[in-house]
Amino acid sequence: MLKYSLRRILGMIPMLFLISIVVFSLAKLMPGDALGGEIDPLNTDPEYIEEMREKLGYNDPIVVQYFDWVTGFVQGDFGQSVKYKMDVSDLILEKLPNTIFLGMMSLLITYVLALIMGIYAGRKPYTVGDHLIGGLNYLGLAIPSFVAAIFAIYFFSFQLNWFPSNGSVDIMVQEGTLDYWLSRLHHVILPAIVLGALSTASYTQFLRNDIIDNSRRDFVRTARAKGTSRSKIYNVHILRNSIIPLVTFLGFDIVSIIGGAVITETIFTYPGIGQLFVNSVSSRDYSVVMAITMMFSCLVLVGNLIADILYGIVDPRIRLD
Repeated sequence: MLKYSLRRILGMIPMLFLISIVVFSLAKLMPGDALGGEIDPLNTDPEYIEEMREKLGYNDPIVVQYFDWVTGFVQGDFGQSVKYKMDVSDLILEKLPNTIFLGMMSLLITYVLALIMGIYAGRKPYTVGDHLIGGLNYLGLAIPSFVAAIFAIYFFSFQLNWFPSNGSVDIMVQEGTLDYWLSRLHHVILPAIVLGALSTASYTQFLRNDIIDNSRRDFVRTARAKGTSRSKIYNVHILRNSIIPLVTFLGFDIVSIIGGAVITETIFTYPGIGQLFVNSVSSRDYSVVMAITMMFSCLVLVGNLIADILYGIVDPRIRLD
């Protein structure tokens, strides 16, 4: 397992190098830069803007710009945000806790709902309850996230007034108090439900289909012939084998925890990494865009590695050498 992990980590280095070239090239191919607009509303003098371009290295050759960016990135220096006028690393760390909190809540909702509905539909296939769950899953797969988010805001925030429609915490509460954390939980529930409920559909269908498929395997017939109770067959023999496909999603779940849902965060005006990414693209703040994109790329590679390792833990038949 250790040798396999080391080989995978070493294999990530050339892949990250190629990704960095693609990310940097796409950023430079996009029209304009952060200085093309009003960098400072009080000073839009062309000479001042050109001076800032020279200071930030925008006029250097492309190779020099790429080398400076990669060198700084490896050392933990992601550059300066022109729009927010602060270090990109500090800016990301400021938004990261909100996105992690949103991602963890949405994943909790996803797994709880998927396990409950998937196990029920798998144990009682082709019943009224199974068809009802299947209908809900297809509805969840068909509804775009931005439509669900807008509907949730209109119904639960404006009509019922159960949840706030924007922000991550009430500005009137004091940080660190119980009211502060209750306010954060209150603000995150609605976007987390939108993210978690929509993601539940694919998880539920995978779990249901695998439970049905495993219930017809030879090892299940053998367990039944030995007189093993029905609950033990499902909980020990079938369920353990059926959750293996769900591990595949874990690598991508890690990205969703950090990256959140860009569209959902933007619609809910939730101050996380997703909203920061959208605002940085619209303002051509490419240092922030490149840093977030590279962070997502690293997390995808790390997530896939974790998923492969968990395969070996969940299923003893899998050996990673």
